[in-house]
Amino acid sequence: MTRHNDHDDFGGLQRDLRATGAAMDRRSVLRLAARFGGAMSALQLLGCGGTATAPSSASTTSTTAANGACSVIPNETQGPFPGDGSNGPNVLSLTGVVRSDIRPSFAGLSGTADGVPLTIALTIVSASTCAPLAGRAVYLWECDSAGRYSLYSAGATNQNYLRGVQAADADGKVTFTAVYPGCYAGRWPHIHFEVYPSLAAATNVANKIATSQIALPKSASDAVYATAAYNGSAANLSRVTLATDGIFSDGSSLELATVTGSVPGGFTATLTVGI
Repeated sequence: MTRHNDHDDFGGLQRDLRATGAAMDRRSVLRLAARFGGAMSALQLLGCGGTATAPSSASTTSTTAANGACSVIPNETQGPFPGDGSNGPNVLSLTGVVRSDIRPSFAGLSGTADGVPLTIALTIVSASTCAPLAGRAVYLWECDSAGRYSLYSAGATNQNYLRGVQAADADGKVTFTAVYPGCYAGRWPHIHFEVYPSLAAATNVANKIATSQIALPKSASDAVYATAAYNGSAANLSRVTLATDGIFSDGSSLELATVTGSVPGGFTATLTVGI
């Protein structure tokens, strides 16, 4: 298992603002409400009343709006392995990057990421009206089952798999076929993404309008990490929680995907993303 101790900055601007006594934001209210058992009341006060489904052994819930207002997805660090040209390699301008199945490498590179199948389904909506935002583009990337990022990590520098761009359909939906990402030391299982105004704008990182991460639930992760392809992930997961993760520790309710499925049949992760 490759260790990525320098993967993400731990805290960022939001934590700095809170440390200096800035006004409490949505995530702070949600976190405090959850601590005192009033998460749903806080959601209603914030104008983003949520609906939840009962979690199964391999599922959790994400917040969706019921009253015409959706929370903005938290802005997170892109990490040091974005592949968008901001830190070395750039796949955004490559022919073939616009695709749904991101498991194979492309644009002259060969190789396919191994692991338990994962369908990633995002719905891009207006944070003010909850209306779907058709035509917005999402660039999504993740590590492989061994915790490696293509183009950057030893053993995967000659690959560009698990990276791709999709444009949202009329319902604001984008879907990627990937593999369940591994868990490397120091981070909770997660997926990275950037949102762009359009497919044409998604060729230049300067045009992005949001950068965030998707957290995956422990129940599904435990099931996946019990398989042979994820050697080391179970041990790494046992040493971190959402509360101690450097990115999700300040609140993960808006980034925690609903995950359903099974190891034999594959999993599906869904999340509504307010912009």
